[in-house]
Amino acid sequence: MPADWVILLPYIFLAGGGLFIFCAAILRPDASGLYFAIALIAVVVAGIAAALHPPGISFGGMIDAGGYARFFAVLVCVVASFTLLLSLRYAQKRGIAGDEYFALILFAALGMCLTASATNWIVFFLGLELLSISLYVLIGSSHDEPASNEAALKYFIMGSVASGFFTFGVALLFTATGSLDIATSLAKIPPDSAALALLGLGLIAAGIGFKVSIVPFHLWTPDVYQGAPAPITAFLSTGSKVALFAALLRFSLVMSPELFSYVTPILWGLAALTMIVGNITALAQTHIKRLLAYSSIAQMGYVLMALLSVKHEGGSAVVFYLAAYAVMDLGAFGTVALLSRGGSDLDAVRDYQGIGYSNPWASALLAVCLLSLAGLPPTAGFIGKIIIFKSVVGAGFIYLAIIGILSAIVSVYFYLSVIVTMFMKPEEVPAGAAVRVDTLGAALSGCILLAVILLGIIPSPLLSLIESVLYSFRI
Repeated sequence: MPADWVILLPYIFLAGGGLFIFCAAILRPDASGLYFAIALIAVVVAGIAAALHPPGISFGGMIDAGGYARFFAVLVCVVASFTLLLSLRYAQKRGIAGDEYFALILFAALGMCLTASATNWIVFFLGLELLSISLYVLIGSSHDEPASNEAALKYFIMGSVASGFFTFGVALLFTATGSLDIATSLAKIPPDSAALALLGLGLIAAGIGFKVSIVPFHLWTPDVYQGAPAPITAFLSTGSKVALFAALLRFSLVMSPELFSYVTPILWGLAALTMIVGNITALAQTHIKRLLAYSSIAQMGYVLMALLSVKHEGGSAVVFYLAAYAVMDLGAFGTVALLSRGGSDLDAVRDYQGIGYSNPWASALLAVCLLSLAGLPPTAGFIGKIIIFKSVVGAGFIYLAIIGILSAIVSVYFYLSVIVTMFMKPEEVPAGAAVRVDTLGAALSGCILLAVILLGIIPSPLLSLIESVLYSFRI
């Protein structure tokens, strides 16, 4: 097999799995278990292929298959696997476990992998649109729920506008630099077209900022997170943001120091604004999915803050926190999916009163993930925030680090308020109506719970892997 196709095996497995599900649906129209099995096998095999295939550059340097891209491909496949497992019972209870549901999760994962590995603006745009279009449909997969349809429409309209900004920005950057290669277009800007290039970068930043919920491009986030099916919300809040921040980190690493100096004040302001707005707005939320949405916005502020220090060996802080964030948010939204009562998600915070006693596994998972998002020990979030603040202070952004620390302190209140509701208030739901988590849900809870704690106690193996991945990164 030609080397190009060997490198593309993870992408081929994901695309082939999605197409195979559509073909299987022709012969077996209502076999949701079969669709699930095909999707899970495809994503697991794709993850193994990404981990094992030899590094290289594919298709004329348009797709990176080095350690950096492979690391994020494996991470995306892990997130997609847990999304599928969380979706099995949830989608069947809701009546949305059709072929398109499982196939589109694979196509969205394919788009995320392409986005993280693209070294050409065209490939990046194709990956971005593939994940976006797949998520538009997945968000609105609960056809009978007005909130789901509204969320899909909002995300589609605003996402289309953001894609327009991004495309126009790439066109301006190409006009200024004459190259669609990401590294070449960001490495050196001709002096006579610097203004045009900076305008293009601004529009690109606006387009990507929408996808990762950076303030002031975040307004869609709470409505979409609340309206979407809970497993899809978990996938949207983790996989897409991991992939796009992987791309942003790539941009920052290949960007020339002169160009990065222009970008730094903007990133500083956006990071501070995102942390402040996300955490303060979360204080007023009475619905768990909206609370987690604003929490997700604030978490992206921390990652954006770490992005400022990449020129000072801060890349490992970004990658570690992205991995930790994926586990934390997957566990938090996964709990909402596990506690779903068939027709609706357990969304209002008051609905979680006393649930720590009727559902100890799911409640323990949610509590630990909330503590980790708050940055309390001994969790992955604690280590991640320590590494971020250390790198930011080392890069000289003292005031930004202070804003981040104060924002994190504010966040402790609303995270602990949910935990207090779960364990220190009497349950209002009648005993017969309480939701019981099945064996699969308990196993998933245990795996995510273990990952959050282990990354907080023994982070060195992952940090060593990240250091080696960044060391092998080709600039």
